[in-house]
Amino acid sequence: MKLAISSLLVGTAASFTPSSFINGGVSHKVATSTSLDMKYKVAVVGGGPSGACAAEIFAQDKNIDTVMFERKMNNAKPCGGAIPLCMIGEFDLPETTVDRKVRRMKLISPTGVEVDIGDTLQPNEYIGMCRREIMDKFLRDRAISFGAVPITGLVTGIDVPEDHKTSDNQYTIHYQAYEEGKSAGTPKDMNVDLIIGADGANSRVAKAMDAGEYNFAIAFQERIKISEEKMQFYEEMAEMYVGDDVSPDFYGWVFPKYDHVGVGTGTVVNRPAIKQYQKAIRDRAGDKIAGGKIIKVEAHPIPEHYRPRRVQGRMALVGDAAGYVTKCSGEGIYFAAKSGRMAAEAIVKLMEGGKRLPNQEEIERAYLAPYDKLYGPTYTVLDILQKVFYSSNGAREAFVELCNSKYVQQVTFDSYLYKRVQGNNPLDDLKLLGDTIGCLIKGYSIAKPDAVFSNPVESQKRL
Repeated sequence: MKLAISSLLVGTAASFTPSSFINGGVSHKVATSTSLDMKYKVAVVGGGPSGACAAEIFAQDKNIDTVMFERKMNNAKPCGGAIPLCMIGEFDLPETTVDRKVRRMKLISPTGVEVDIGDTLQPNEYIGMCRREIMDKFLRDRAISFGAVPITGLVTGIDVPEDHKTSDNQYTIHYQAYEEGKSAGTPKDMNVDLIIGADGANSRVAKAMDAGEYNFAIAFQERIKISEEKMQFYEEMAEMYVGDDVSPDFYGWVFPKYDHVGVGTGTVVNRPAIKQYQKAIRDRAGDKIAGGKIIKVEAHPIPEHYRPRRVQGRMALVGDAAGYVTKCSGEGIYFAAKSGRMAAEAIVKLMEGGKRLPNQEEIERAYLAPYDKLYGPTYTVLDILQKVFYSSNGAREAFVELCNSKYVQQVTFDSYLYKRVQGNNPLDDLKLLGDTIGCLIKGYSIAKPDAVFSNPVESQKRL
């Protein structure tokens, strides 16, 4: 499923005196007994799920000042909008943030074979479908209610001290501040002590910290308003289409929203043909969306893997900026929110009530190591599945047939809904291996050949 931010920690140096000790090669400052009202300031760059969830944690520590940068507070990020059931409870999301509760899915193969999925779900289980402009606003508002200071502005550059890995010297953020009713921004600067980069795939924070490049997919989606009668079909239904006509390396989707459907697709290997693939997914959906009115067109880059460097000095990346989107499903919302929260919780603990700043090694150990241990297996498994089943029409036919298996459906939904790699009944897994081989043989025998394309330059571009 598809699946989207920034936090700045600003400290006023005048209110601190150098400590008498060195920790990990970085000299730290401690608050004086007469200036406890002067604090380190934490800033989050980006106000999506990763940034808002990070800002919320920082803001709850009243010994830290927190600011949150977001270019547009009413931004509607291009996104399929699917969230797992566990996110509803874990992040205390109200019912108002969920447009639709999907309990049925239809998976359609290149030759039109349809498999209905959802029989293994319990009555209280579902996949939440949300609009990002609704959910992101709720998360931002909650962070603000805890004390995070919102700044409507676009970060344009960051000055990084040469010795930022071994000192407490501040970073300088340059940004355009926007006021309501004015189209032009006002250039401003801010000195900060620690930066959380939650500013998406084209992260300015990642660029400033030399986080390295990564490959990316282009996701394209049209929001289409269809009749109430046709919306009844999508009341609790989502559709996934596979085939080289809708994507040579991903899938096309029709996801239900509040009063419309999101229809889209994505690709890494042939990005210039994205509009061709989008037309194909509309054609495949056919009469179910016929006569609908396109009310919004959206496109966005989606990272394909982790950034080479996610922490540099006192700058840390979360969400899409860090590359936390899964292969195969293209999911990113939950991992954005979770990484933002985990990074902030780790750093707040390291700051010991706002008394000190952590160094790079400490942040890597307290944030990256636990995150990778918790979710690394998920990324690995889904990467393998995408390579096996999205590589050709024969493999896609096999994938759809395998999804007829109730065991496959149970493991898939449990893994998605609760964010744990599930399974693993040895006998069922052994049977599944045999079924997979059989389905692949059958799939390749009936599938149409994949269309040939050549796009060696564009497919190698990196963010």
